[in-house]
Amino acid sequence: MRPARLSRSGLSTPGSSEKMMTKAAASDADLVMLDLEDGVAPSEKAAARSKIVTALTTLDWGRKTRAIRINDVTGECGYEDVIEVVEGARDALDVIVVPKVRTPREVWFVDTLLTGIEAKHRSSRRIGLMALIEEVEALIHVEEIARCTPRLDAIVFGLGDFSASQGARTAVAGGGADEDLYPGDIWNYARSKIVVAARAAGIAAIDGPFAAFGDPDGYRREAVRAHTLGFDGKWGIHPSQIALANEVFSPDQEEVDRARALAKAYAEAEAKGLGAVAVNGDMVDAASVRILRNTIAIADLIGM
Repeated sequence: MRPARLSRSGLSTPGSSEKMMTKAAASDADLVMLDLEDGVAPSEKAAARSKIVTALTTLDWGRKTRAIRINDVTGECGYEDVIEVVEGARDALDVIVVPKVRTPREVWFVDTLLTGIEAKHRSSRRIGLMALIEEVEALIHVEEIARCTPRLDAIVFGLGDFSASQGARTAVAGGGADEDLYPGDIWNYARSKIVVAARAAGIAAIDGPFAAFGDPDGYRREAVRAHTLGFDGKWGIHPSQIALANEVFSPDQEEVDRARALAKAYAEAEAKGLGAVAVNGDMVDAASVRILRNTIAIADLIGM
């Protein structure tokens, strides 16, 4: 069974920097992704693995989801990332993010490696996977990817690389197009397809980073767009973006109180054999309760 995890905010942190990993552990991010891929220079990748193992096993991560992003598994580093970090960190690691996924094959490869390592160590604790959708081929196969293994916890829209793969003209990685060139959300189709695939598979959908960390309004705009479509959270590349994501993807207390009150009223009406109930001018039926339960579920995870 997939664990219930908060996914509102994710912080990408270079695995080559002990200082930045220490700061990330003390942050308010729901998930910290210690990076071995784009955030680490090729000459530093091997050394970064041991630094990540040390950070995972010695720092206080609180309730955060502890993740690593490995290198492309079709290259020379990806399989070594999995083996060395998982063997070293063991139970201190929650999730592996698989980049450059194009088909289920890349996810299966990491799944198989993890199964072997867990069998070797007689581990009863399963490490989860997240698949990065950052190639146009991946979007074509996203429904298959989302359902390819019970180990998959989420699919993540990697807007930066996806922009390059599609050849999109964007002003900033993770941002939209110039309004004069393309009014509206240039990523609506891709985001919609990704979130529908995730929901159908029963996993989380997470929006990728917004590179211009000096533009909080831009980050908020993209976060609101993703949240409105049904995404569970958004990644960031700078600590200043964490609070924005947590705010956008969290219900306020009034919204939570209303959801719980309406759900309770519906449950009481259902017990009396009624299919719907009017509460303070709102008609509550089975469909509306499904929406309310989404709010209640995230509030329970937050502890509201």
